[in-house]
Amino acid sequence: MLSGYRLMWMMVIFDLPVLSKAERRAAAKFRLFLLDQGFEMCQLSVYMRFCSGKDQTQVYTRRVTSALPAAGNVQILCFTDKQYENIVSFDGRRQLPANQNPQQFTLF
Repeated sequence: MLSGYRLMWMMVIFDLPVLSKAERRAAAKFRLFLLDQGFEMCQLSVYMRFCSGKDQTQVYTRRVTSALPAAGNVQILCFTDKQYENIVSFDGRRQLPANQNPQQFTLF
């Protein structure tokens, strides 16, 4: 049974150097990699992905680790779907509606 306590979200947060052309290229390549892996951009350096459970988060953690740029800071956070629903978001001073989990779980 799918449970909000078993379903997981992954958040990749990063701060990559972009002073040189090579650094900008590496940062862009990393962002494209995350998109190709099914992550969605929340902010320029914050990407999220819905996972079926802890095992799948471990698979994607290894994939992200293998694609890390040579320089910069990258953090990977994993949390349950129930915790995701409790995120409080604002647009300016206006509070946005609570996050909703995907209506249909898609298997690839």
